[in-house]
Amino acid sequence: MKIHFCGAAGTTTGSQHLLEVNGRRILLDCGMYQGRREEALRINRDFPYFDPKAVDCVVLSHAHIDHSGNLPNLVKNGFNGNIYATHATRDLCQIMLPDAGRIQQSDCDFFNKMNQRRGGHDAPAVPIYTEQDAVKCMDQFVTTGYERPMQLCDGVSMTFYDAGHILGAAQVCLDIDDRDDGKRKRLLFSGDVGRGNNELLKNPAVVPDVDIVLMESTYGGRFHESPARNDEAFCAVVRDAIERGGKVLIPAFAVERTQQLLYLLHKAYKNGSLKSIPVFVDSPMAVSATEIFRIHPECFNKEVYDFLFQEKDPFGFEHLRLIRSVSESQALNRLKGQAIIISASGMCEAGRILHHLKNGIGNPNNTVLFVGYCAEHTLGRRIMDGEKEVRIFGEFYPVRARIEEMDSFSGHADENELLHYFGQMGGSKSRVFLVHGDPEATLAMQKALHERFGCQAEIGVLNGYAAC
Repeated sequence: MKIHFCGAAGTTTGSQHLLEVNGRRILLDCGMYQGRREEALRINRDFPYFDPKAVDCVVLSHAHIDHSGNLPNLVKNGFNGNIYATHATRDLCQIMLPDAGRIQQSDCDFFNKMNQRRGGHDAPAVPIYTEQDAVKCMDQFVTTGYERPMQLCDGVSMTFYDAGHILGAAQVCLDIDDRDDGKRKRLLFSGDVGRGNNELLKNPAVVPDVDIVLMESTYGGRFHESPARNDEAFCAVVRDAIERGGKVLIPAFAVERTQQLLYLLHKAYKNGSLKSIPVFVDSPMAVSATEIFRIHPECFNKEVYDFLFQEKDPFGFEHLRLIRSVSESQALNRLKGQAIIISASGMCEAGRILHHLKNGIGNPNNTVLFVGYCAEHTLGRRIMDGEKEVRIFGEFYPVRARIEEMDSFSGHADENELLHYFGQMGGSKSRVFLVHGDPEATLAMQKALHERFGCQAEIGVLNGYAAC
């Protein structure tokens, strides 16, 4: 058995790990790489490390675009096997992947229009895949619930366990009868591991009898400043922004982070922790995702499950307005007075948040509040790192708004939480591979595992492989 590291090795995006076993090729995740534009285009468009036509099936850990986002292009390039996912992950992908295609087309159209105004010196931008490509790939999804074993191929069965990261997120457990060496092995791919004590979701499940671990390391060497569910700290930031009279712009993932924010604002408005000002969710996909959250209460923790029956809608309240149309979104740029605007994408690489930043980041009365992780080289990371001027749609804008960052909403376990997750995991864990982390984070996680458990973890190297 071989594990090929085809993405999210040395970085946190583009998750793709190709497992070769018993003459079959199983792809764990097929994420979109995010980073420097030209490099990202080449990697996402060309699949430089494997042939999509040679893949037998895909197992998807969850619906975030850095894990699922290149599935339409995989199918477009000849993959015709099954895509295995949980029920909620499939439902989210049904809106997220077509939305990604629409965003690509819209951003390309805007770039090309601006390019023409500047003299047409740059080559025209072309989307990697279209909305129609995304709709087509949905036909290949096969779904199952948590802890329901499913046969993938000869000698390989799969079981999903709750990862506590986003709605439907799963740890992927593969029970393997390896024909090459005659040994039975249990491989666990962590996907993205949640912190536990999530505003909405259950804690990550404990998986027993694990031999081989493929584990994320996003927050290696880092420790969340705030505990999970630090509601008062969030309210304090918003109160300060309101007192200064400006708008609060919150770049947020359309899935999970937006719903966490809505639930928190609902509670804060209800109990008087925050002055009620208008809240706009300006993301058609976030609006649709919220509807999907409402039909998957089986994923909620007990508090939200009970709130659902007491208040009927955890994600809806009097001062909330959900924006779908382009004209309504554009009207927000002319909005006078105070407001909270939640818009995708969380890393500020695409979507309507770019237009809000373009129009609002230069106003010193405004606040840009980051409530999630931003990968290296993304616009969000550059703003968080304090750059005084940033490029948006090919033009430079001064950063005068107040920039705030909160990590209590993080969907990723930090180093201590990852160590707790690893320690609870059962089995020999005789081979451990670290992926999904920037180089410094992965090295820090490797060191921490050795110091705590004596574990000799190996680091997944892009375009490298490991024989197990």
